[in-house]
Amino acid sequence: MTRPHDQAGGEGRVVIGGFREYADAERVVDRLSDAGFPVEHTAIVGRGLSSVEQVTGRMTTLRAAGQSALSGAIIGALFGWLFGAFNWINPLVSGLLLALYGALFGAVLGAVLGAAGHAMTGGRRDFSSVAGMRAESYEVLVSAHLADEARRLIGGAPAPRADSPAPAPRPTA
Repeated sequence: MTRPHDQAGGEGRVVIGGFREYADAERVVDRLSDAGFPVEHTAIVGRGLSSVEQVTGRMTTLRAAGQSALSGAIIGALFGWLFGAFNWINPLVSGLLLALYGALFGAVLGAVLGAAGHAMTGGRRDFSSVAGMRAESYEVLVSAHLADEARRLIGGAPAPRADSPAPAPRPTA
């Protein structure tokens, strides 16, 4: 199960464990940390990466306008508050009032721009989503000169759950 890996600094790394779930690999590194091992010499590497886009809902012109109005209101309030805080506008006008005006102006502008932007897509992307990455398996790598110590420290570590067997080693070039 051990095989050397090259890293940017030229120092080899050795696989000390393979897991189906990230949480299992994380537990091994946490166990090493608890034992005082210098964990800055470890890495968790995901193998077989896939891009996953989770669709979160339908995007309508009204929803696009609402989301953009919220963003615009926050930015507008921040700018209004800054103008008030630094007295860039008549000092008799309070920063809080300028923040309110900024929020209103930002919300209106954001709603208009958000609705226009969504309308310009012509229905090509009528959904919202969150993109992420997923790996088929995870390997814990340790600097070669510390591999024996790491193996000794996790020797009594509980095996990963039965539903997450370690992947078979792959040959390296």
